[in-house]
Amino acid sequence: MASVTGLVRRKVNKGCRMLCLLLCIMCLTACGKPGDVMKAFSKDELFRIDSVACTQGEYQVYLSTIQSRYEDVYGVEVWQIARGNVTLEDNVKDTVLARLAQVKTMYLLAESKEIKLEEAEEEAAKKAGEEYCAGLSQETMANLSLNQETVVEMFREYALAEKVYRTILESINPEISDDEARSVTVERILFQTYTTDGTGSRVEYSDTMKNDVFDRAAEVLQQALEGADFAELAEKYSDTPEVKLSFAKQEQDPALERTAFNLETDEISAVIETQDGYQILKCISTFDREQTEKNKKVLLERRREEAFVKELEAFTEGLSKKLNESKLQEISPDHTGRIDVPDFFEIYSKYF
Repeated sequence: MASVTGLVRRKVNKGCRMLCLLLCIMCLTACGKPGDVMKAFSKDELFRIDSVACTQGEYQVYLSTIQSRYEDVYGVEVWQIARGNVTLEDNVKDTVLARLAQVKTMYLLAESKEIKLEEAEEEAAKKAGEEYCAGLSQETMANLSLNQETVVEMFREYALAEKVYRTILESINPEISDDEARSVTVERILFQTYTTDGTGSRVEYSDTMKNDVFDRAAEVLQQALEGADFAELAEKYSDTPEVKLSFAKQEQDPALERTAFNLETDEISAVIETQDGYQILKCISTFDREQTEKNKKVLLERRREEAFVKELEAFTEGLSKKLNESKLQEISPDHTGRIDVPDFFEIYSKYF
C-alpha cells in the first residue's frame, strides 16, 4: 500500500502526489484566514502553519539528505544543471519546502482526528532521533541548528503524518465494477500525420497531406475487411512497431479508447483520427479477468488517494499559514564537498 513515505521521499511525482505537494506550496504563499493575526517569526522559524512551525534546522535535515542522495548518484557537478531560469538547487529547495509543509499539515490533521502514536511508536521515534544525532558531529549539529529533541520530534511528526494518511485511506473503500477496471487488447495500424524536425519538435502535416494519409488508411482498411491478415498489414503499413496494445480506461488517446472499448472480439474498426494520426483497430480480447483484478487494485489506490487529497485540501483551507521568505533565501546546500549526514528517511524506515 502507498504511504506518506512515498509521498514525501520520492521526487515530485505525477497524479495526486504532485497535487499534495503543490497544495502545500500554495498554503505557504497564502496569507492565512481573514482576521488572523500571526506573531512575528522567531530567529530560526522558516514557516508556520497554524499552531506548528518549521525551523531552519528541520529544513536542513531534509535538504542535506536529498542533497546527499543527488551527489551520491551524479556527483557535486549536478548542481550546475538548470532549466531556463530555474536551477536544480532552486527546484530541490522548493521541493523540500513543499514536503515539510505537507508533513506539518498532515500532523495537524492527525491531531484534529485525535490520532496518536502508540507507546511503541513513541519509543521508535526516540530511538530514530538518537541514531540520527549519533551520526552527526557536534559541529554539524551546530551548523544545522539542530538538537536531539528537535530531531525526535521530526520523526514523531513524520510518523503521525503517515499514520493519518494510512488511517484515512483504509476507511475509504469505493466499489469498482468489472467494466470500470477491464482491459481490452487490440492490434492497430497507425498512419502518422506528423513528422519531427532536426530538434525533435513535432511538425504537423498539412491538410492536403492528411487527406492523402487518410486515403491510404482507407485502402488498407478495405484489405483488412476483405480478409487480409491484420497483423501482416500492420507489419507492412503501420508507422509504429507497437502493434498489440492492452490498456484500461483513461490510459490511451480518448478516440482510440472509445473505439476499442466498443469493439467485439475480432471486430475491425473504421479509420479513426487520434492525436498521432489515423488508426485502424482490431479487437483481440474484450475482457481479461486477471488483468481486470490488477486494474481494480490500481483504481482503488488511485481513488483512495484522490479522496485523501480532497480531505487534506479542505482541512488546509481552514489553517493560517505564513512563510519567512527572507530566511528561506538565506539557506542553500553546501557545495564544498560530500555531505556526510545520516539519511533521515532510511533511518525512519528502519524503525517504522
